[in-house]
Amino acid sequence: MATGKGYIQVYTGKGKGKTTASLGLLIRALGRGRKVAVVYFDKGGENYGEREILRKLGVEYFATGLDRVNPRTREFRFGVLPEDIKEAERGLKIAEDLFTKNYNLIILDELGLAANLKMLPVADIIKLLDKKPEHLELVITGRDCPQEILDSADLITEMKLIKHYFYQGVPAREGIEY
Repeated sequence: MATGKGYIQVYTGKGKGKTTASLGLLIRALGRGRKVAVVYFDKGGENYGEREILRKLGVEYFATGLDRVNPRTREFRFGVLPEDIKEAERGLKIAEDLFTKNYNLIILDELGLAANLKMLPVADIIKLLDKKPEHLELVITGRDCPQEILDSADLITEMKLIKHYFYQGVPAREGIEY
């Protein structure tokens, strides 16, 4: 199904909702019969509730990255390990492969953050963006997305943090934050 020209969208910023917004777009595209996929960067493990519904909807998704959440304590691991870098590189290869499979929409979730954390060279991401098929709508999410990626985008949405209950000590909640 042809959709015309595809654009590069970036959802960035320190506010909540980047992944959620991209998945809303995915649902809209899926509802119109478009072929869609998601590549998750730095989101290994099974801590993400949306994946169950993606499976039920038959949406192809690829989770890369180590599990950053300790299953016993639920604590989040910060920092970048060599294995995190290898997983990010694997995600980039998956994305490049998907470019050859006639998708209408691909979400590269947390790619902007992976670049910011130096898991991937920005130059390698720009090379990938240069290979984007003309018809493909590509969405990149992640806080602190590097300027070079923003410069390649056709649409940029910044999620701005105004207030968040996390800063009052409320932990991430199942079904809401993950």
